Amino acid sequence: METIHTDNAPKAIGPYSQAVKAGNMLFVSGQIPIDPKTGELSSGTIQEQTKLVLTNIGAILKAAGYGYENVVKTTCLLADIKDFQDMNGVYAEFFTQNPPARSAFAVKDLPKGARLEIEVIAIK
Repeated sequence: METIHTDNAPKAIGPYSQAVKAGNMLFVSGQIPIDPKTGELSSGTIQEQTKLVLTNIGAILKAAGYGYENVVKTTCLLADIKDFQDMNGVYAEFFTQNPPARSAFAVKDLPKGARLEIEVIAIK
């Protein structure tokens, strides 16, 4: 098992790793829309927040030697299911071919009052 860390994605805000590589699988912890340069939660639109989250996930994937094409499963957590369509439009820009399996849920609360959180599993 190998832990993955990059300064190009937000630091963990608790006792967990940005990602863990086990064999040929990579488990990326849930990412909320935090700007890795400032450490601040984005107050932008759900589209801007989704882009930030998926960009941060891309930085973690890259640090581990993976890419979006290696993602086989995502879990998307939304504070308001009404944001689903807008989130989905941006999400589709990152997974253009052979999109991964996905679950999407509305949840009561997310860390730091975030509007969404996304985690991924990738394989090579």
